[in-house]
Amino acid sequence: MAKSTAIENTDGLITAPFDVASVRAQFPILSRQVHGKPLAFLDSAASAQKPECVIDSITHTYEHTYANVHRGVHLLSAETSEAYEAVREKTRAFINAAREEEIIFTSGTTAAINMVAQTWGRANLGEGDEILITEMEHHSNIVPWQILCEEKGCILRVIPIDDDGNLVFEKIESLLGPRTKLVSITQVSNALGTVLPIKAITEMAHHAGALVLIDGAQGVPHTRVDIIDLDCDFYAFSGHKLYGPTGTGVLYGKYDLLQAMPPWQGGGDMIRTVSFEHTEYADPPYRFEAGTPNIAGVIGLGAAIDWFAALDMPGLEAHEADLMAYGTEQLSQLKGLKIIGNAPQKAAVISFMLDYAHPHDIGTILDGEGVAIRTGHHCAQPVMDRLKIPATARASFGVYTNRADIDALVGAIDKVRELFG
Repeated sequence: MAKSTAIENTDGLITAPFDVASVRAQFPILSRQVHGKPLAFLDSAASAQKPECVIDSITHTYEHTYANVHRGVHLLSAETSEAYEAVREKTRAFINAAREEEIIFTSGTTAAINMVAQTWGRANLGEGDEILITEMEHHSNIVPWQILCEEKGCILRVIPIDDDGNLVFEKIESLLGPRTKLVSITQVSNALGTVLPIKAITEMAHHAGALVLIDGAQGVPHTRVDIIDLDCDFYAFSGHKLYGPTGTGVLYGKYDLLQAMPPWQGGGDMIRTVSFEHTEYADPPYRFEAGTPNIAGVIGLGAAIDWFAALDMPGLEAHEADLMAYGTEQLSQLKGLKIIGNAPQKAAVISFMLDYAHPHDIGTILDGEGVAIRTGHHCAQPVMDRLKIPATARASFGVYTNRADIDALVGAIDKVRELFG
């Protein structure tokens, strides 16, 4: 059984450690073997595994209630519509948004960021306006703004990082100016694990008159998010990283902003009235949800939110902190291994390199030992360019990760050293 850290609460009482064994038992895939070895899944930052309740929710929808949502008068449509729309309120409560109309269902974080770029961005930005991002962004929070800049004549500015993967915070104020219209930043770096001070950056951006978009894809699975407290203008996250289905995600936006934004795609369900002469668009959120959505996927996302929200979050945060400390300690003892990204505030990601093997070779050999990691640039090529490295091997943690997974990783790296070292 994995060791985890006990919690001291505000009353000074010691509570039980996070029960990772009980959590693991809810994930059917973790019981399988890979190449004859027990699976050690250390690729949750790319996509998390699914608990049985999420799988059951999707199966139940297709077996018992499935029909298209909205406007159907028959029972199956009414039942499915009710279940689908219930997820909007669950999501609102989960991130503590002010109203459920601020919750837009998307296919993921990528679609959510592109939606803001192609709606709010195209309507509000012009020649010489500036968008501020960081050097550690995922491509999904770089390329949409580059496309917009090419179209509108905007300027993309970048907050640098240092050699340890810290954001150079003192540069932010000098980069914020009267032409800065949007600050779009990640909550947690997918390549380095660096946790950004998003609330402080949001306050600075607002003081400068800029709006703020937070890429929460790597944040939501590891900490509670309070939108009202953060006061960001847009927040995006993906269902599949939150133990829900692929092809699901959420864009939160402040309602007055959404109400003023044009639609991104036209079609069914995003209109109030249509004629050949004129179309009147629906109010948010439906204005931004054209066409038949991923119905069973969204219902599965609701099951994932219910499941995750019921976890002992202080216990989970302590457990993941213990894994980070243990994993960093164990990997740091291996000769020829260098950890990439050493910011003091990190979450659930340890990226590394070996001086005797390419990351792709590392990943292949580890797979043969039943250890699943991610290798490459992690859709963050500017990070690799900044650190002057071609790629990294990345081990990332989920709620089900335990110390045995890390021990398996260390043992598998020994196998790499036997072959290459």
